[in-house]
Amino acid sequence: MLSGVPQRSILGPLLYTIYTADIPHSNTTILSTFADDTAIFAAHPDPILASANLQVHLHSLEKWTRKWRLKINETKSMHITFTLRRGQCPPVYINRMVVPQAETVKYLEPLFDKRLTWKNHVATKRKQLDLKTHEIHWLIGKHSPLSLENKLLIYKTVLKPVWMYGIELWRCATKSSIAVIQRYQSKLLRSITNAPRYVSNHTLHFNLHIPYVHTIFRERTATHSTALGSHPNPLMEPLVHPPNTKRLKRRWTFDELH
Repeated sequence: MLSGVPQRSILGPLLYTIYTADIPHSNTTILSTFADDTAIFAAHPDPILASANLQVHLHSLEKWTRKWRLKINETKSMHITFTLRRGQCPPVYINRMVVPQAETVKYLEPLFDKRLTWKNHVATKRKQLDLKTHEIHWLIGKHSPLSLENKLLIYKTVLKPVWMYGIELWRCATKSSIAVIQRYQSKLLRSITNAPRYVSNHTLHFNLHIPYVHTIFRERTATHSTALGSHPNPLMEPLVHPPNTKRLKRRWTFDELH
């Protein structure tokens, strides 16, 4: 091999980390990397300057990739503007190709929309839950011969992680979005137990020892807040103490903890 590292190998992740350790940074942007997924953030009240700062960093990345013979997949790169205002930031370019602008972008599984409402993320998770539930309905449905204990175990290990992944971030979603996940859980518990209609959702959750969705959110958010407060990375501190200026009374992830 003349460049890069072998994929699907035991040493691949370690070698790739060493190979890309000197990736260029910029004082006007924030670089976030996880394996080969790279995100660059540029924040500025003026959208023109925000794109300009981002473009300067992209130019340095182009030179760096040519030096180390790395290939950027321009077609998979996305450009999104996080703002409550109308309009978007001016386009940016990679290797003289315009980076497509999008209303939503997926990064490390969560789906971020331009206004950070998490509505699209919740809708996507709801569809994934429906598909997975349909696939294993013969195991957890009311006609399944499995015991109730095993059905609950399947829910906790197969279905529940689908919507729990990344909830520390989208805890600030609207109550209506969170209710979408709660309705799914209540419906599934009723199907698993084949409970009649007169049995309330509260009784199902209490007897099965399944906490409500908002309770799980609060517990995971508290744990996440504690971890960020003691994190050695100084970039984590502003996440625990957000600015006092808020527009449209938007909720923050840790609002209910204070």
